[in-house]
Amino acid sequence: MKSYAAVDLGASSGRVMVGRASRDSLELVEAHRFPNRPVRTPEGLRWDVLSLYAGVLDGLRAAGRVDSVGIDSWAVDYGLLDADGALLGNPVHYRDTRTEGVAEKVWATVPAAELYAATGLQYAPFNTLYQLVAARSSAQLAYAKRLLLIPDLLSYWLTGEVGTELTNASTTQLIDPRTRDWAYGVAERLGVDLELFAPLRRPGDPAGLLRPRVLEETGLTGPVPVTTVGSHDTASAVAAVPATGERFAYICTGTWSLAGLELDAPVLTEESRAANFTNELGLDGTVRHLRNIMGLWLLQECVRDWGDPDLGELLRAAAGVPALRSVVDAGDSAFLAPGRMPERIAAACRESGQPVPSSPAEVTRCILDSLALAHRRAVAEAQALADHPVDVVHIVGGGTRNTLLCQLTADACGLPVVAGPAEAAALGNVLVQARTHGVVGDRASMRGLVARTQPLTRYEPQGDPAAWRAAEDRLARA
Repeated sequence: MKSYAAVDLGASSGRVMVGRASRDSLELVEAHRFPNRPVRTPEGLRWDVLSLYAGVLDGLRAAGRVDSVGIDSWAVDYGLLDADGALLGNPVHYRDTRTEGVAEKVWATVPAAELYAATGLQYAPFNTLYQLVAARSSAQLAYAKRLLLIPDLLSYWLTGEVGTELTNASTTQLIDPRTRDWAYGVAERLGVDLELFAPLRRPGDPAGLLRPRVLEETGLTGPVPVTTVGSHDTASAVAAVPATGERFAYICTGTWSLAGLELDAPVLTEESRAANFTNELGLDGTVRHLRNIMGLWLLQECVRDWGDPDLGELLRAAAGVPALRSVVDAGDSAFLAPGRMPERIAAACRESGQPVPSSPAEVTRCILDSLALAHRRAVAEAQALADHPVDVVHIVGGGTRNTLLCQLTADACGLPVVAGPAEAAALGNVLVQARTHGVVGDRASMRGLVARTQPLTRYEPQGDPAAWRAAEDRLARA
């Protein structure tokens, strides 16, 4: 079997995984895992991208001989390069406050409805477009000659070649999802210089060879190609959803929950915009019509605030707390910033007239019930907006290890949930590389291989559906 290194960077950690694939087998092992710790500087919240790059090099060294390398990461953030190709500063974190109030300035030039009709992207305060408008008067942007999204920046450091991968570019709010090219009119009206971006690449395109210095540092023997994958980690994760047909919804779980459908065309209606659904590009011309939900970030921040208690014990205690006692809107931007998360959740319950959770177990149950409720709303609304009914919900990513969340999601949605694989983004990364090198077949074949080879758990809905409807109504009235 051929071996592929999947560099998979999340908002809290990075990993280099080694995948070995054939038409009948798919194996994934972890070569190296490293933390992703943003740094708060006097200027604001920044990614420590040099530490991430060092982690990538360490991971490639640990991986040993590989036939290709692919990189995926979170979306929207970028690095700026000068005329010599040098990084002008650590990339700004999407949770930085610099974009506060920027959307309203953008909408004064391009109204929100027009912007959605042109780009299909949901409103999120950290979209790349808003970041660029916020940075308009900065010295860095004035000196910049090239903008590279995070996975493209790391690929450039590995190979010396530049490109802008399309699935990640579609999160910038500067791509037209119908043409799969830049939204030139939007960029012109808002004064965004598209010449900053490198030429578009698509999954499967070559991205260069590892530089001689990289080969020397990692101990690899060249030539080792870097293959463009779905460099937005959600695009890679959806590529590895083990679906057997088209009537499925997916929830990519981790720091965020991305809940929606895989479609052949974007949904650009006013109803879709009002529901804050996005249309991001996926593998093979597909569209990911989904909603961003705050996800397990809520629990991660609480656990950090509580001093990192044992998560297994916390979840067992939460399972014993009465269901749906208190719920919050898991998509509320009030929960976006780090810090004091238990206090903010308690305040939201208090303001909505619900019982205030006081213990870690009660707060945890509130979070998981709220996430399941948000999953329910997203799956139901996606089906209605796209006129695309589903029979099953696939949960992939780190949240598959949270059995309580998976069962609650099945209960809330009233649909069976198939959970797994946990490392979906890395597997999707590997599978695109393997397909590019002729090892596996089309997208359906990729998914079939995942279904046959990876551990999956099925959860059937339980309990009274009326309780979830009542909780949804209660939250709507809050």
